[in-house]
Amino acid sequence: MRVGMGFDVHRFETPEAGRPLILMGLTIPHDRGLAGHSDADVMVHALMDALLGAAGLGDIGQHFPDTDPSFKNVDSTLLLEQVMKSLRERGWRVVNADVCLIGERPKIGPHRDRMRERIAPLLGINPSELNVKATTTEKLGFTGRKEGLAAQAVVLIEKE
Repeated sequence: MRVGMGFDVHRFETPEAGRPLILMGLTIPHDRGLAGHSDADVMVHALMDALLGAAGLGDIGQHFPDTDPSFKNVDSTLLLEQVMKSLRERGWRVVNADVCLIGERPKIGPHRDRMRERIAPLLGINPSELNVKATTTEKLGFTGRKEGLAAQAVVLIEKE
């Protein structure tokens, strides 16, 4: 068994950019989306880094560099599918995952179950084995000033 930890940060775009906010593969109602080369799904990015780290396969920057135009505006769940393919090819399976969004807004409670239902099948686990939560920073730092969002993820993988 191995444990992996992932962390990611994205700043908010200006409201005029009209970019949607994507979290855990879902479009979440919000006045601003996150800036990034891909769809900037900060939660899925942290999850992918945790998976790659647990398997000793580097990080998402190595696999999906932001200098590669083929990843421009790409759906991060498609990248997660590629990460899972790499893990499975090496004989790993996900036991469970825990993903935490860090920011003042949006509230994810109303979306939590749909997030789990969207991502758990990609990991090959039941939604009950994927925990999704959020916390604020008590209005401190860039997330407290609502300049962006961060996410952390922890995963447990084992050899099949």
